Order: sequence, then C-alpha cells, then structure tokens
Amino acid sequence: MKVIKLLLIVAIAFIGFVGFRWYNYVTNTESPYNEIGIELNSRMPGPINKWGCDKLHKTFGNVLPPYGCQTPDGRQWL
Repeated sequence: MKVIKLLLIVAIAFIGFVGFRWYNYVTNTESPYNEIGIELNSRMPGPINKWGCDKLHKTFGNVLPPYGCQTPDGRQWL
C-alpha cells in the first residue's frame, strides 16, 4: 500500500511539474522557440495543444510558428 501511495505522489508531482513548464512556455513573452516548451506543447492532447498554440500566436503572431503549431507547409499558424 505504501508503494502505491508513493507512486501516486510521484506521478502527481511529475504531472504538476510538466504542466507548470508547459504553461510557462505558452504564456511567455520572450520566444516561441524554447526547445523544451515546443516538445511539451507538441505532445499535448489536441485541445490543450490548440489552446497553447493560440496563446503563442496571440503573443508571437508575426514570426514563423514553432513545431506543433504550424500548418503542413510550416509557414502558417494552426
């Protein structure tokens, strides 16, 4: 029982850490090209990825979109 409790605590901490890193990336004002942020956002489920891309587009609309937020041609935001 203690092992399950410990694993649950570790899993929640990991999800919280990843969620915090992702949220910091999509709400940043420095650059949309943070490697870790791009990777986290591109691996998020569809609606969460879309929300993150929309936030980035609102902030950095005049630059090429990062991986995971681009159309197939790589030149336009989703």
